[in-house]
Amino acid sequence: RKFVLTSHISFSVGWFGAVAAFVALNITALTSENIETIRSAYFSMNLIGWYIILPFCFVSLLTGLVQSLGTQRGLFKHYWILVKLFLTVCSTILLLIHMQLISRGATMASETVFQNAELRDIGTQLLTKAGPALLVLLITIIISVYKPWSKIQLRQKSDNKLTTMEGKKVIKKSWGFKILIGLIILIIIFIIRHLAGGGMNRHSH
Repeated sequence: RKFVLTSHISFSVGWFGAVAAFVALNITALTSENIETIRSAYFSMNLIGWYIILPFCFVSLLTGLVQSLGTQRGLFKHYWILVKLFLTVCSTILLLIHMQLISRGATMASETVFQNAELRDIGTQLLTKAGPALLVLLITIIISVYKPWSKIQLRQKSDNKLTTMEGKKVIKKSWGFKILIGLIILIIIFIIRHLAGGGMNRHSH
C-alpha cells in the first residue's frame, strides 16, 4: 500500500513538474528570436511529451486506481476521489489528442526551410492547452491534500422513511454531488467543443 501511495504521489507531482517545464519551453519557443533556441525548445518539448509527460500520466492514473480499489477508501465512496479520477481521465484524453501536434512542431522545427509563422501558430495552440492543463493538475493536487466535499452517502430503504425502490441503494443528494455533476458537464462541453472545432483534424495536418 505504501509503495503504491509513494508511486502515485511521485508520478503525479512529476507529471505536474514535467508540464511546468513544457510550458517554460513553450514560452521560450514563442518569445525567442534565435532560430537554434526555438528548434531546441521544440525538440525538448517533444521529448518531454513522449518520454515523461505521457508515461507519468498513465502511471499516475494506474496507481491512483490501484490505491483506491485496494484500500477502504474505494473508488465510489468519496466525491474528491471521483473528481480526481474524472480530471485525470479527461487530461489523459486531451493529452493523447495533442501529442501529434507536439511531434508536428518538432518535425517542422527540424526542417531546413524554417517556417516561423506556422511554427509559431503551433506553439500558440500548445500553450493555450498546456497552460490550463497545468492548472488542472494543480487542482488535482489541492484536492488530494484538502479532500473537500462530504463522503458519498449510501442508504437502504427503511420502512419508516420514504425512499425510491426497496433493496436499492440511493445516493444522498448534497452540494458536493451537485458540484461534481456541474464540473463533469463543464469539462464534457469543453471536450466536445474542442473536437467539434476541428481539434483532431487540425492536429493531423
